[in-house]
Amino acid sequence: MRLYFDNAASTPLFPEVIEVMHKAMADYFGNPSSIHAHGRKAKAAIEEARKVIAYHLGCSVGELFFTSGGSEANNLALKGAIYDLGIGRVITSRIEHPCVLRSIEHMAVYRDFDVDYLNVSQDGVVDLDHLETLLKQNAKEKTLVSVMHANNEIGSMNDIDAIGELCRKYDAYFHSDTVQTVGHFPIRFGRLKVDMAAASAHKFHGPKGIGFLYLNQRCNQIRPPIDGGGQERNLRAGTENISSILGMAKAMELYCENMEQNQLNTRSVREYAMQQVQLHFPDTAINGAPEDQSLYTVLSVTFPPSKRSELLIFNLDIEGVSASGGSACSSGVQKVSHVLAEIAPNDPGTTVRFSFSPLNRKEEIDLLIEKLHKILQA
Repeated sequence: MRLYFDNAASTPLFPEVIEVMHKAMADYFGNPSSIHAHGRKAKAAIEEARKVIAYHLGCSVGELFFTSGGSEANNLALKGAIYDLGIGRVITSRIEHPCVLRSIEHMAVYRDFDVDYLNVSQDGVVDLDHLETLLKQNAKEKTLVSVMHANNEIGSMNDIDAIGELCRKYDAYFHSDTVQTVGHFPIRFGRLKVDMAAASAHKFHGPKGIGFLYLNQRCNQIRPPIDGGGQERNLRAGTENISSILGMAKAMELYCENMEQNQLNTRSVREYAMQQVQLHFPDTAINGAPEDQSLYTVLSVTFPPSKRSELLIFNLDIEGVSASGGSACSSGVQKVSHVLAEIAPNDPGTTVRFSFSPLNRKEEIDLLIEKLHKILQA
């Protein structure tokens, strides 16, 4: 039996999601842009899915734009803001997801704007005092703040309520990568002072290749990066991926309607995993913020340096355990984590990210510990 502990990278589809997508492929084959009955039927299904998602996120249907996933949504938001909103300064952190950091780096080649990087604690949380200091400086410069809600590698969560308040106080735009938190927490965009946010369905048991961008009215000047037939209210051209959109809506509905139980199940497995790892391997270190400031899905563990731990990720795979060394968004290449390089630059240990879902069980943790013993103490 293989053990799957890489849910921060991608989650298994709920069976009900597969059923919805299978039916959609058969029923909604018309082009949603066509005016005939088949097209209208497909368009109605898409808009009903949008309503479901908007309901669970406490926002307007007009603020949700479907994309191919979180990376596209973040790119669209950041590049669109810098191109079209007259941004002269970006404030971010060095531990953002690569799609955020590289979007900013890419735009710096074509646009003249300043980039300031926030101080980050050893727990991986941005310094709010530093943010306010930076916002006070050059306050007349139109500013975009981009800070992720939760770090995908170590699980630390930022206080996006407080960040949003500071951004509004100093009239800055606020973008947040919420890929790891949408669907897992009771997020209500209508109450948050977030202007732009990204999500991806395969993080909450929906299909890959579909996500959305939340964009409020402050950002309605952003223009489409792809020109075409005017889909998604002229922001993202291209025929809609109907079955995946419906699958995403079903996944969100299922997770949100059972959120309390899903959190309880997942958190109990994570806590048990942390206890057992620390009990059996007392020299390990747990990365990230305390539990009340972290994702309940992610456990980042650094094992002390040794010949046996050097290839730990690969040896775990051989033993039937799927985990990762950090983000799994680098085409399968194992590289030094930019997050760990920022918060623990001198740590020579080997870090493994175990990430969990409601489908995991404590019995699987017992098997994991056995396999770790086999690898590290053989």
